[in-house]
Amino acid sequence: MALKTLRLKKVTPFVVVTCLVAATGGLIFGYDIGISGGVTSMDEFLEKFFPSVYAKQKDASGHESQYCKFENHLLTLFTSSLYLAALIASFFASATTKKFGRKTSMTVGGVVFLIGAVLNGAAMNVEMLIIGRLLLGVGIGYANQSVPVYLSEMAPAKLRGALNIGFQMATTLGIFGANLVNYGTSKMKENGWRVSLALAAAPALIMTIGAIFLPDTPNSMIERGQKEKAREMLQKIRGTDNVDAEFSDLLEASEASQRVEQPLKKILERQYRPQLVITSLIPMFQQLTGINVIMFYAPVLFKTLGFGNDAALMSAVVTGLVNVFATFVSIFTVDKFGRRALFLEGGAQMIICQISVGVLIYKVFGVAGEGAFTPALGNLALALICIYVAAFAWSWGPLGWLVPSEIHPLETRSAGQSINVSVNMFFTFIIGQLFLSALCHLKFGLFFFFAGWVVLMTTFVYLFVPETKNMPIEEMNRVWKAHWFWGTYIPDDAVGLQHHAV
Repeated sequence: MALKTLRLKKVTPFVVVTCLVAATGGLIFGYDIGISGGVTSMDEFLEKFFPSVYAKQKDASGHESQYCKFENHLLTLFTSSLYLAALIASFFASATTKKFGRKTSMTVGGVVFLIGAVLNGAAMNVEMLIIGRLLLGVGIGYANQSVPVYLSEMAPAKLRGALNIGFQMATTLGIFGANLVNYGTSKMKENGWRVSLALAAAPALIMTIGAIFLPDTPNSMIERGQKEKAREMLQKIRGTDNVDAEFSDLLEASEASQRVEQPLKKILERQYRPQLVITSLIPMFQQLTGINVIMFYAPVLFKTLGFGNDAALMSAVVTGLVNVFATFVSIFTVDKFGRRALFLEGGAQMIICQISVGVLIYKVFGVAGEGAFTPALGNLALALICIYVAAFAWSWGPLGWLVPSEIHPLETRSAGQSINVSVNMFFTFIIGQLFLSALCHLKFGLFFFFAGWVVLMTTFVYLFVPETKNMPIEEMNRVWKAHWFWGTYIPDDAVGLQHHAV
C-alpha cells in the first residue's frame, strides 16, 4: 500500500529540474540532425568540399534530373558517418553507464562532441570534416545511451512518459535552432557554414556542464554499492521519507542484475524475448518512417523540388517549428491516452501524408524529373510535409526512445538501451547514406516506399506492443505476462517476485 500512496504524491521540483538538465542531451542530437542538411545545401560549402555536386546543381542545360542533382556518396558520408560512429560508441557507452553511472556517460559524451564541433568549424578539407563528424557521433552515442535511461529511472511512473519525452523535446528544439542558424548563416558572404558547424559546441557545453552537476539515479547508485546514498536520493526525488516499498523493489532488481555477468548475453534468453524484439524493431521502424529524409535533407529536398535557396531554408525552419509544437502534444497526452493511441494515430496520419506527397511529386515531375512547383502546389507540398512531421513528432519520434527505455528490468536495461541506440544509429546511417541515391533512382516512389513501412509498423504496434503507461518500471513484467502473445515467454516467478508493489 505504501508504494501506491507514494505514487499519488506530486512530482518534486527537484525531479523536474534534474530531468530538464539531463534532457538537454537531446539538444546535441537535434542540432546535428538539423545542421547538416542546411550546410550541404550552401553553395560555398559545396564549392569548397564537393565541387562536382556544385557543378551539377548549377547545370542549366536541363540534362540533369531534378531527382539526381545532389546524388554523391561522399556528400552523404558527411551526414551519415556520424551515425556509424554513434553505433559503435553506444556499446562502449553501455559499459561506462553500468560501471561509472549515467551522469559520467553524459559528461564523456558532451566533451567528445565538443571536440568534434571545434574540428568541424575549423575544417580545411573533407578528411577533417569526416573526423569531426565521427567525434560528434561518439558524443551522440554516449548521450543517447545514457540520457533516456537516466530519465526513465528518475521519473515517477505516472510522469515517466512526459519527462522522458523531454529528451525528444530537446532534440526538436535542437533541430529548430539549427534550421534558424542555417537560415541566418546562409546570408553571410563567406564562412557561414563554419559558423553553423562550430555552433554545435553551444549545446554540447550546456549538456557537459549540466551533467557535471546532476545527481546519479538511485538505481545506478545501488548498482555501484551506494545503498544509503541511493535511499537518500530516492527520498529527495520522491519528496517523502516513505520510500521503503519502492527502495525494496530497487534493491531486489539490483540483486537480480548483479547476478548477470553478461547483460548482452542475458538479454538473448527466452524470458527477455519481448523486450529484445521490441527494442530491436522500434528503433528500426522509427528510421523507416522516412523522417530523417525530412530532418537531414529538408533544405536539399526543398531545393530538389524547385524551391529557391532562401525558400528551401525557410521551409526547413517551418517544418522544424511544427516539430517542436507537435512534440508538446505528446508530452501532454502520452501519460493520459497512452503510448499505443499515439503510435496508431500518428501512423495513420503519416501514411496518408506520404502517399499524398508521392502523388503530388509524380504529378509535377513525372518519371523524368522535369518540371517545377507552382507557388500553390509548393505550399501544398510543404503543408503535407508539415502534417507528416507533426504526426511523427507526437508518435514515433518521442515514443521510439521512450518505450524501449522503460520496458527492461534493471539486469538488461543498459544492454537494452545499447541495442536501442545501435539499431537506431545503424538505420539512421543507412537512410542518411542512401537517401539521395534512392531519390535519384526511386524518384517519387520513395515516398510510397516509406508509406509501406509505416503500414507495417502500425500493424506491428497494434498486435505486439502492449500499453505501458502508469506502470512502474520495476513492475513491467506484469504487462508482458498479461499480453496475448508475449505472456508465454514470461515465467510465473518473474511476476510473483514483485509482491512489494501489490
